[in-house]
Amino acid sequence: MKPVIAIVGRPNVGKSTLFNRLTRSRDALVADFSGLTRDRHYGNGRIGEREFICIDTGGFEPVAKTGIVAEMAKQTKQAVAESDLIIFLVDGRLGLAPQDRVIADFLRKTGRPVILAVNKTEGMSESVVTADFHELGLGQPEAISSAHGDGVRSLIDDALNRLGIVEPDEEETTEDQERPMKIAVVGRPNVGKSTLINTLIGEERVIAFDMPGTTRDAIEVPFERAGKPYILIDTAGLRRRGKVFEAIEKFSVVKTLQAIADSNVVILMLDAQQDISEQDAHIAGYIVEAGRALVVAVNKWDGLDSYVKERARVEITQKLRFLDFANVHPISAKKGTGLRELFKDVDKAYKAAMSKLSTPKLTRAMIDAVAHQQPKRVGRGRPKLRYAHQGGMNPPIVIIHGSALDGVTDAYKRFLEGRFREIFDLRGTPLRIEFRSAHNPYVKEEKGRKK
Repeated sequence: MKPVIAIVGRPNVGKSTLFNRLTRSRDALVADFSGLTRDRHYGNGRIGEREFICIDTGGFEPVAKTGIVAEMAKQTKQAVAESDLIIFLVDGRLGLAPQDRVIADFLRKTGRPVILAVNKTEGMSESVVTADFHELGLGQPEAISSAHGDGVRSLIDDALNRLGIVEPDEEETTEDQERPMKIAVVGRPNVGKSTLINTLIGEERVIAFDMPGTTRDAIEVPFERAGKPYILIDTAGLRRRGKVFEAIEKFSVVKTLQAIADSNVVILMLDAQQDISEQDAHIAGYIVEAGRALVVAVNKWDGLDSYVKERARVEITQKLRFLDFANVHPISAKKGTGLRELFKDVDKAYKAAMSKLSTPKLTRAMIDAVAHQQPKRVGRGRPKLRYAHQGGMNPPIVIIHGSALDGVTDAYKRFLEGRFREIFDLRGTPLRIEFRSAHNPYVKEEKGRKK
């Protein structure tokens, strides 16, 4: 499972800026005033080959009793409960504040490992800027700049080292490939995830009950089908944040994200009797972001009339169109119908995710695609695609080398993706294409002559 790191601190110390840098995203809003972040926000981070889940939190005031500040404090306390390690962020330019002492006292009582990071220290002496913060009693403060990236790599290396997360070696990778395929079953509460698992293994292994939120944690269930070993991961239903009340249900969110990250294939379950919701799209987004192979199962299909079935198909096509790489199966988890076809596609999706793509065949496919349709011109020139090779598996990554590739449009990238999928039969897995432009050694020389 990926470790979970929560970023905690008083308002406007730069928590969201650090979160965006760690997750290489702009998912958290950043502005120069306090109180912008209110709910906790999840993202995936990576340093080298080591991955982790990062939680951004709002400005923390542990003693708040009422109002929006108290609700923000509740969200932060939940993030702390979900985390394996806490980064306590303070402001090096404003110095030690009374509120920092209150937060430090709270964090000490949690028993979680804490790293004290002094932010906004660019251009300042580390020994001077961290001096006041030693009195918090949380160990050696680390000077960083989340805006400029100074010290951030060493901060996360320290965090992951404390958690015992080491760089995976080649032996571990080979070992992982020999293990049973892990399949995470995810979806909104009460779509029938536990019922599906019980039907597959032929016993009441997990609690199935007609009430949302019965499953609280991710449960691994080993089983065998047609002579192949699998591990099914039953997860708690992900709720829309406004609908989550109990702390124990909030804890389920990070467990579900970890289950997705830890799996080889994800079965996304939808309810044919309900409309496709924004929450279904959010869950699908988590799966795509994690790069996991995917099969969509539309449950409770039995007994529906033809009109409702057609409406469900149209809704899935329209609202989940970014999942066009995944096959969709109507099933009945209770009666067991459609499960054979579902598992055939699970195996195919896993095979596609682990495909080895030869460099000559990839390059040939790319050249044929360019011959069929060239990328659009950018200024006076046109992007030149020279050769392609595989950069990784699960999901497959195709790296294309050439010149002026910054000008390749998203539409052309999707065109290439479609060609690669068709030629290499990559149905059921996300596919990532990366462009690397060759460096022109004469550019600087020519600029120097002009001067």
